[in-house]
Formats: sequence, structure tokens, C-alpha cells
Amino acid sequence: MIVSHGTGGSGSTMEWLVQPLHEAGFRVVALDHHGNNHVDDYEPEGFLHIWDRPRDVSFVLEALSREQVLGPVGVAGFSLGGYAAAALAGARLDPQIVWGVLTGRIPVPDIPEFPGALEALWKKHPLDESSRRVLDAAAADLADPRVRAVFQVAPGAGGLVTSESLAAVRLPVGIRWGGADTVNPYDVDTRPYLEHIPTASGGSAGPDVRHDDFFAPEPADPTVRVRVGREAAAFFQQHLG
Repeated sequence: MIVSHGTGGSGSTMEWLVQPLHEAGFRVVALDHHGNNHVDDYEPEGFLHIWDRPRDVSFVLEALSREQVLGPVGVAGFSLGGYAAAALAGARLDPQIVWGVLTGRIPVPDIPEFPGALEALWKKHPLDESSRRVLDAAAADLADPRVRAVFQVAPGAGGLVTSESLAAVRLPVGIRWGGADTVNPYDVDTRPYLEHIPTASGGSAGPDVRHDDFFAPEPADPTVRVRVGREAAAFFQQHLG
């Protein structure tokens, strides 16, 4: 089982999801995504080249497979980690939207962990015609055949993926979201996954649940992480055995 954290977080902040999965009998690895975790230095690519996240997971699975036989693999992700989970099931980014974001034509939402991330990316990688090669990487099919089921919590980037790729997903997908989430709002970020993935099922974690209730030291609803963690474990027990 692989657990993918949200923007600027780390694997250590995902204990609320790791623990119930472990207690359900799964071997669990919680990643620190390169350039996008608070344990190491932040890099602008880590925040804006989001297609690298599912590649991180595949890299880890490849390394683990050299050490031991892997059983059926599940991926659970929070926020941007939710996008990574979906990408491993076949969700693909729309390259034109990605290009609009990278060129500044489509506004980038505020990134509190890395203000000025887009400007920092331009400084490291000035935009020119060769930059369009980035779109090939962004639009690639990142599905990993070892992944058999995914679970998204308050997923991000729903507005960046193509409905055609979501419609082609055949793995079981479980989704939970907060009804008061203004970081990854339901209509923008969750609805595309839920409505276009034919195998998706999900439910709200509560009408007053905010995005930071899944990671804040003192969440408004201290039960939400416990409940969602247990629901994720039950989902994977059902679909992975």
C-alpha cells in the first residue's frame, strides 16, 4: 500500500491514513514526494510539475519489487496525492490546460507553502519553444499495472484532467471530500473524478469539514480523520482482500 501526501506535506503527516491501513493488515509505505515535502527543500517543480508524483510512486514500487514479491497494490492519496492516485489508475492531464498554467495564462491558486512558485520555475527553466517538451511528460499515460485500487481524500487537480481519460479508468476508486473545503472545492476538484470515473464511489466526510481538518494539529472536527482512515481501510479490504 502506498500513501501520497498533500502539497507541502510529508509521509509523516499521513499517520491518520497509514495507521488504519496497517492495522487492517496491509504493508504501507508513505512517501515524501521530491521537491514537495517539508522534510527536504522545496523546489518549484515539486509544486507545478505534478505529473512527477505518480512517477515517484512507480519508482518506489519498482524498488520494492526488487526486494520482495508485491501483492495487489493500492494507492491512497490526500489532496494532490489524490491526483497521483488517480493518475496511476489512468487519469491524464490536459496538456493545453497545463501549458496555460505554466505560462501564467491560467492563474495558479495561491501556494502558501511556496509563494512565487511559478516565477521561481520560470527562473530555473525560462519559457521558450523547447519548453513544450514538458507537455509530453505532462500528458503521458502514467497508469501503473501493479496498482489495483485507489482511494482519494479531498483530491486535487480534478479540473486539470481529461474527462476521456477518467471515463477509461477501470480500477475501483473510492473518494471522500469535505463539504466546506475551499482549497479543493467539490465542484472543481472532486466532481470530475466522481462523475466521470465509471467505477468511482464516494461520499462527503461532512458538510462542515474543511481541507485542513485532514492535517491541522487541532482540526475543527477531530473525528473526521479517524472515520475516513477506517473507511479507506475497509475499501481496500473489499477490493484487495
